[in-house]
Amino acid sequence: MEVALSVAGLVLAAGRGRRIGGPKALLRHGDALLVEHALRTVRDAGCSPIVVVLGAAADDVKAAADLGDATVVVNKAWGTGVGSSLRAGLSTVEEAGAEAVVVVPVDMPGLTAEAARRVAGDPTPDSLVCATFDGRRTHPMLIGRAHFAGIATLANGDVGIRPYLLARAAQVKEIPCDEVATPGDVDTPEDAARWGIALG
Repeated sequence: MEVALSVAGLVLAAGRGRRIGGPKALLRHGDALLVEHALRTVRDAGCSPIVVVLGAAADDVKAAADLGDATVVVNKAWGTGVGSSLRAGLSTVEEAGAEAVVVVPVDMPGLTAEAARRVAGDPTPDSLVCATFDGRRTHPMLIGRAHFAGIATLANGDVGIRPYLLARAAQVKEIPCDEVATPGDVDTPEDAARWGIALG
């Protein structure tokens, strides 16, 4: 199923990776940096435009990574937490006129384009959709344009999308993705080892 061109892709890749010793965007998994993998996930799902929010070591990421045709947003307030990156990304997506956006964090190497396609399969401006693994809601997520302002209002510090979704739990559509992707993020050296990611 093709994703409508009005569905953007948003990759959040601004953190410094304090617990893992460096920006997660620059970690290599297989043949790609994590930021390249995340961009490939939304690009291959048919999302357009694609926005990537960088922050910590933004110049290093831009120099090392193939960001393709993605619109790069540098969040100078990245140190305040994911909320500021989410606000910056949603603002850029809104300015581009997208009706909805697939949100993917940089640190989930097991996500696939098929999972993103499933989540974005029936987009509307009112969409609130989460992938689930073993019944647990997680990324990728599809957020309709009607929710951008509300999410941006709540997104402060380390608060991202989840509180907004919890407040509207009955509206959230769940899409099982167990068979097409692998959940889990890379947050610690132990996580990196589990994913086969070498730390410098």
